[in-house]
Amino acid sequence: MLRIIELKLPLNHSDDDLNTAILQRLAIPAEACTRYSIFRRSVDARTRQHIFFIYTLDVETPLEAAILARNPQDPQLVLTPDTTYRQVTRAATQALRPVVIGLGPCGLFAGLILAQMGFKPILLERGKAVRERTKDTFGLWRQGILNPESNVQFGEGGAGTFSDGKLYTQIKDPHHYGRKVLTEFVKAGAPEEILWVNKPHIGTFKLVSMVERMRASIIALGGEIRFQSRVDDFLIENQRLCGVQLSNGEIINSHHVVLAIGHSARDTFQVLYDRGVYVEAKAFSIGFRIEHPQSLIDAQRYGAYAGHAKLGAAEYKLVHHCHNQRSVYSFCMCPGGTVVAAASEANGVVTNGMSQYSRNERNANSGIVVGITPERDYPDHPLAGIALQRQLEAHAFVLGGSSYQAPAQLVGDFLTAQTSTALGKVSPSYTPGVNLTDLSTALPAYAITALREALPMFDKKIKGFAMPDALLTGVETRTSSPIRIKRNALYQSINIQGLYPAGEGAGYAGGILSAAVDGIKVAEAVALALNE
Repeated sequence: MLRIIELKLPLNHSDDDLNTAILQRLAIPAEACTRYSIFRRSVDARTRQHIFFIYTLDVETPLEAAILARNPQDPQLVLTPDTTYRQVTRAATQALRPVVIGLGPCGLFAGLILAQMGFKPILLERGKAVRERTKDTFGLWRQGILNPESNVQFGEGGAGTFSDGKLYTQIKDPHHYGRKVLTEFVKAGAPEEILWVNKPHIGTFKLVSMVERMRASIIALGGEIRFQSRVDDFLIENQRLCGVQLSNGEIINSHHVVLAIGHSARDTFQVLYDRGVYVEAKAFSIGFRIEHPQSLIDAQRYGAYAGHAKLGAAEYKLVHHCHNQRSVYSFCMCPGGTVVAAASEANGVVTNGMSQYSRNERNANSGIVVGITPERDYPDHPLAGIALQRQLEAHAFVLGGSSYQAPAQLVGDFLTAQTSTALGKVSPSYTPGVNLTDLSTALPAYAITALREALPMFDKKIKGFAMPDALLTGVETRTSSPIRIKRNALYQSINIQGLYPAGEGAGYAGGILSAAVDGIKVAEAVALALNE
């Protein structure tokens, strides 16, 4: 097939217009186009008065060779690359089954790929199955009751279950693992459009049923999944992993363990460090969630086209480099979404953002966060970033009223260092609720200074971004893992053979798609080791 790259069409084009544009681009008659499919469609909204769709299309035609011959130097007309995923062949025998710890996107795909290869993995998840976990999560949101083992961070589906369900990433992917991930999601019930829209997303409600179907696929292929099975220890002999011990005392022997525990498994990080696994501190970011009326973002991004059915809710991506050498940027922007309680430890407040597939809630929200580094901000210990997170979350709990309400402040008051006493035009979406206060002590002074400089700069890019009634809710501390568990070229820990650090918790991913891709890579590495 031929791939046409960057075919531009106006926003209100029809299917006939697209057909005509393909024929004109290839200079062929209609009968010479056997079929075509959309590989990618993105929106060009750089000029609000003229918004376009940009297509990448794969076209089947008997005139393929002739078209390429007359366009030999055209970079926007190439052969369609082969994106087929090919499994590793299973070994004839295997002494011990591979183990996967964690059932977020990384662990889910590591387990699925190993099961598809025939290795019958054992998957261990400290939390509950996704529907039970959802009930526990709602217990915090609606009643202020936290279950430390079943919440936004822990349980089947991982932290990405309660997010915008974004399925795009900036990682390099020469082997098209991302395509494998999206294909499996569609098989599990995701909308087929995620295969071709430029920035696909799913949303929590769709993710729940998809995760359940993927679990069923793993089990049907011989895999075993155990919920409420927290790993409390790692059995290591002569720098080689021999197995894991569960919280109930059970020992599971294995020489191939995928560590896909997510960025909030702090107790497991401590155990790994205590057992001598090499762990180092990693950079992450801290900040607040900011909420605006979605209509404001739509108007600023799309102008007269705001609300157009083909565009949906508008997004943004912002960054500012401050005078104090800090960078402030928007993180996990959730169009038409809500700010959610994401705590996993008692007496701490953590915020995150989430959208449903429809993205039709009243507010837009994103994290506005400040980058921090171990060299500059927590240099004393490999786990010092965790200590900083806990300190900020505990203080946010107190500022919020010691009840899992979150501390909040109007942007206008934050910029002028005044305590907020009443809400403005933006109603908070965070549940169990917010406590209006002064956020100036919620983060280190350097972060507050940076945020106060950045917000007016963002207002120059999106008019109204620093509107006085916009709402800040704190704190956002779980932007990524505060540690990295270093691994070698074989995807194993650099000092413990048989331990495969993977995904976001180990410091090798950020988001659903990149974590799932890492899970595939690690599963392949395990398969190769099992085949030796």
